[in-house]
Amino acid sequence: MAGSDNDLENRVGILEREVAQLREQVALTSSDATAARVLAAGADSDVSEVRSELRAHTRALNALRETQLEQGEAITSIRKELAEHSRAIISLDQKMSHGFATLHTGMAQIVALLNGKPDAAQS
Repeated sequence: MAGSDNDLENRVGILEREVAQLREQVALTSSDATAARVLAAGADSDVSEVRSELRAHTRALNALRETQLEQGEAITSIRKELAEHSRAIISLDQKMSHGFATLHTGMAQIVALLNGKPDAAQS
């Protein structure tokens, strides 16, 4: 039986070493799991921050789009007003040209009358 006790002691020693190794592995695994949870929490925080910034950028782009639409409408309105003003100026120019032509004819008649040429004044 002495051999059997020796064999039992060897087997118990092996089991104790294996249990010690398993405990080390469990401790490392627990440490790794804790680190993984910390990293996951950090990643979640980073994702939340990126989403928040993305929402802010989206709001800014939407505001910019609204401003561009308003400016486009304003430019269209100004172009219409300029076209109306251009037509009014052209009309005034035509009226002035006609008025100056009439004035020129009247002045020519007055000059002819002053110079004693009544025939030129009637034409």
